[in-house]
Amino acid sequence: MDGIEHPARLTVGVVGAGRVGAVLGAALARAGHRVTGAYAVSAQSRARAAALLPGVPLADVPSIVADAELVLLAVPDDALAHLVAGLSATDAWQAGQMVAHTSGRHGVGVLEPARAYHVLPLAIHPAMTFTGTAMDLERLTECSFGVTTDEALRPVAEALVVEMGADPVWVAEGDRAAYHCALAHGANHLVTLTAQSMELLARAGVEEPRRVVGPLMRAALDNALRMGDAALTGPVARGDVGTVEDHLRELERLSPEIRRTYVALARATALRALDSGRLRPAVAEPLLDVLADQEP
Repeated sequence: MDGIEHPARLTVGVVGAGRVGAVLGAALARAGHRVTGAYAVSAQSRARAAALLPGVPLADVPSIVADAELVLLAVPDDALAHLVAGLSATDAWQAGQMVAHTSGRHGVGVLEPARAYHVLPLAIHPAMTFTGTAMDLERLTECSFGVTTDEALRPVAEALVVEMGADPVWVAEGDRAAYHCALAHGANHLVTLTAQSMELLARAGVEEPRRVVGPLMRAALDNALRMGDAALTGPVARGDVGTVEDHLRELERLSPEIRRTYVALARATALRALDSGRLRPAVAEPLLDVLADQEP
């Protein structure tokens, strides 16, 4: 971002050296900040910290918080509120300290207990899946972060994201759940859809399903990102009832679980095609009748 004022070099404490925390700590270190401590419990987290944060001491959470000007809380969504409340109850925070969490679900409301200690609350969520390895550092250059904070702190939060090589995207506090739902719906369910497609190809005798479905799905994703609903093709978009009936019969034989997914997505696809005028009502009606969600 042009003209953004970058924060001074900070001491950084990483609470949670999981796939996200260790990588973001390394990204901040690469930007010139100094990581003074990391909290890691599992053997995997300790190995990850050693690889991505070499020379950074592992310590308990209160010690990490006490030594840092920027505390990075990279813990599971459901654990975040309990962690903040516990640190607040023990007077662990330092006045003027920046406290940033990486949860997609939460905005800065979850940091409310810490405000009494005059901390500066930031929510910076990377919209990316992480491997917890150095390759993630390069992927950050194509990544966006959902940023939520007080308006006065917005330049600081955005500067930290830019320093990590990523693109800040503003998300209002009240829109945080919708933002996170959109990402989870797109990315997580894409994994399920891909795995189910490969499973069906394997059952159809295809030896290397990924080689068949990979180019198709990559092209479909690219078209969808560029064209939206206009990228839709296939039997549902054409109102090809006979083909859909064949699919449902075959799925009843092979996998009732995948059949349920197929029905749900085909109905959603048909309704979007109908609403956008790509599917005529006279064609959509028998198709939706076939897709009535009944257990086989």
